[in-house]
Amino acid sequence: MVITRDDVIDWIKVYAQLLVEKKDYLTDLDSAIGDADHGANMNRGFQAVLSKLPGMEDQDIGTIFKTVGMTLLSTVGGAGGPLYGSLFIQAGKAVSGKMELTLADWADALEAATTGVVSRGKAVLEDKTMVDALTPAVEALKESVSKGLSLSEGLKNSAKAAEEGMIATIPLVARKGRASYLGERSAGHQDPGATSSFYLVNTAFKTWTNSHK
Repeated sequence: MVITRDDVIDWIKVYAQLLVEKKDYLTDLDSAIGDADHGANMNRGFQAVLSKLPGMEDQDIGTIFKTVGMTLLSTVGGAGGPLYGSLFIQAGKAVSGKMELTLADWADALEAATTGVVSRGKAVLEDKTMVDALTPAVEALKESVSKGLSLSEGLKNSAKAAEEGMIATIPLVARKGRASYLGERSAGHQDPGATSSFYLVNTAFKTWTNSHK
């Protein structure tokens, strides 16, 4: 079982729609510890991505990811643009030229994406950022590949790990970004970037599992 180019495009569409629905929730999370713009910024960026998709349907997956990344860089304000832009651009480089992805390919792409985010934002685990959701998601994927698990099992494990990482940001004191200015007051709030990153991984699991039933 593989992830096709059409699956990838479907995933981006589903994620963009989820951001419409979760825009206010993400902004509420961000209003507690950030600039109160994460939901609006992510929604604006992915609406711009949707407008580019019709021209990408004959491209390879690497090119699709890079185009998404460049679009986000140019349309998303705040920290989210550079971080999510880097995420997709680096994922695209990892799967350049591929028309379909195995679970191992997706693990490579998400690992490169996470490395790109870390490089751009200089955050590590437990800094209370999107890295807290992405890193465990990558580790779960790699472990699933090493155990020879199916695509659906690997995607499910990755989504579960991302969710646990997201929830684990609640008690943390932020050490990066605008939230870090709050010091101890940032504890007790779920990180918006980790939340949108969980949504990214979870929609991949749901979309790609449903398409292969």
